[in-house]
Amino acid sequence: MAQQRKALWEADLDEDLQDVDLNLAIGSYGQNGLYDDVQSRIDETTLLAVQQQMAQQQAFAQIPDVVKRFIAHFHQAVLDNNLAEITVAYESGWNRLTEKFYSKTEWPEAEVIAPLVNDDQIFLILYRELYYRHVYSRLNPDIDDRFHSYENSCELFNYLLNSDGPVPLELPEQWLWDIIDEFIYQFQSFCVWRSKVKSKTDEEIALLAEGGQVWSSYSVLNVLYSLIQKSKINEHLVALQQGKSPEEIAEIVGEYGTRPLYKLLGYFSIIGLLRVHSLLGDFTLALKVMENVELNQKSPFTRVTACHVTTYYYVGFCYIMLRRYPDAIRAFVSILNFILRMRQYHTRSYQYDQINKTADRMYALFAICNALSPTRVDDNISNIVKERYGEQFAKMSRGEEGIPAFEELFLYACPKFITSNPPPYEDADLLPAYIEDPPVEPAQRHLQLFLAEVRAQAPVPTLRSFLKLYTSLDASKLANFLDADEEDMVQQLMVMKQASRSVSRVDNEKGLLDGQWISTSDLDFVINENMVHIAESTVGRRYAGWFIRNTEHAQRVLDTLRNAPLPIPPKTAGTGKPAEAAASSTTPARTGGKQVAWGSAKAA
Repeated sequence: MAQQRKALWEADLDEDLQDVDLNLAIGSYGQNGLYDDVQSRIDETTLLAVQQQMAQQQAFAQIPDVVKRFIAHFHQAVLDNNLAEITVAYESGWNRLTEKFYSKTEWPEAEVIAPLVNDDQIFLILYRELYYRHVYSRLNPDIDDRFHSYENSCELFNYLLNSDGPVPLELPEQWLWDIIDEFIYQFQSFCVWRSKVKSKTDEEIALLAEGGQVWSSYSVLNVLYSLIQKSKINEHLVALQQGKSPEEIAEIVGEYGTRPLYKLLGYFSIIGLLRVHSLLGDFTLALKVMENVELNQKSPFTRVTACHVTTYYYVGFCYIMLRRYPDAIRAFVSILNFILRMRQYHTRSYQYDQINKTADRMYALFAICNALSPTRVDDNISNIVKERYGEQFAKMSRGEEGIPAFEELFLYACPKFITSNPPPYEDADLLPAYIEDPPVEPAQRHLQLFLAEVRAQAPVPTLRSFLKLYTSLDASKLANFLDADEEDMVQQLMVMKQASRSVSRVDNEKGLLDGQWISTSDLDFVINENMVHIAESTVGRRYAGWFIRNTEHAQRVLDTLRNAPLPIPPKTAGTGKPAEAAASSTTPARTGGKQVAWGSAKAA
């Protein structure tokens, strides 16, 4: 009986551990006949290691076979530097399997899938990059996830930057952009999470006190600047603008700059610096780092749609904060028209939702710019802005009354600003004082700076509405209209004059900070003694676009009518002939008319 029970137990064990190598898992403990001494010879560390390995084996067994095959195929594609296969696995396979198996849970940990890839450390670093990106986007990362994602990013960039010579690795452009983009997003997310001191547990406070350099601004900026320096991307861009030959460029940029991996990482790091400096509030430096990047449809960033949209969003926002509204409007119109043209292709992208959200925020920023610097722009964009933000736009055109609308749209559309200085977690004496009197939130600080500019221009819409009615106007009469004395009226006129002038890139200057002073308003005036003389320049409406849009709309309506089924004639009650007889007896006959196409008579 005992032997029968033992056979059943062994059968169950074989079934449960069919994928586990027992020799590897538990070694030769207890095999020498000295069972009583086994416990004393297994120390706690070894026992934990055994338990961990057993847990990993159990987790490995739970991975679906299709996921195992995908990871093995993905690994082989990376080993072979097969960009086509890597692109399909990265953009399609990973996302499809995520939706099917891991939409609400983590992917298997790297240690669990390590046997599938022969413990290839480089692939495991790349796998962890995808793993933590999934945790941040679909789940709620805890402090361990935040710390470990930083460590994995450090391992990846150390491998790329500190290896002996360029690394033998090729990745698609989309993945390279996503690596830089996700690195900055995780830094931003950590800074926002770290600043919320009241919600931290004692354990989290202790870990944050010890890990002061984790996700520090210095370490993030150091990575981005190091990639730019290693790839010599700025020298590459300058050489291209100077028209140098490929051989001369290769000599300038060296062995790293000629490799697509380093060249693209360096280029995307410039866009990353634009974003980081914008998040930190240094808008001038953000545009300065873009000095050698040309904003046109031939630039490399346009090959990755998410990078293209991000670049124009942050450039436009920087221009708003620098009070260069015409340049901001030009940037937003350019990218929003691109998104409208390419919308049918965006639906196929796994980043479609993110692109749409960013576009919606840019429409809000465009409404702000157009309220502060009215100008005639593309009708397509203007119509969409009126549909989405028509109510706020109307309020923003009413001076002081529109301040809440400006605040609402700014807080919705601005980036999630961060502060470079963390709370004093390492100082137990300063932390309570910090909690009691926290500093102003970065977003609120930038909002107050922006609203100060808006309030300074608050009298402009009212004053503008009066000036548009006249070609010349007595100063005292204008002061009466404004319910102000002449001195206040002159101050308001000077505010309007200042608001209607801005630095703008008129002749497509090289740097994004370069430009000339221009008048941004179609209304100008001069004060001559006691008279205000007004000159209004009208811009002719562009009828070609209006006719094209309405012709296309009429064609769509006509096509819809042609494709619609014919209506079914209603059936009359009873038999047909009596009804016809009754109709003929009650309806007088019409004579002297011509028969027309739909069967009735037309009067002569």
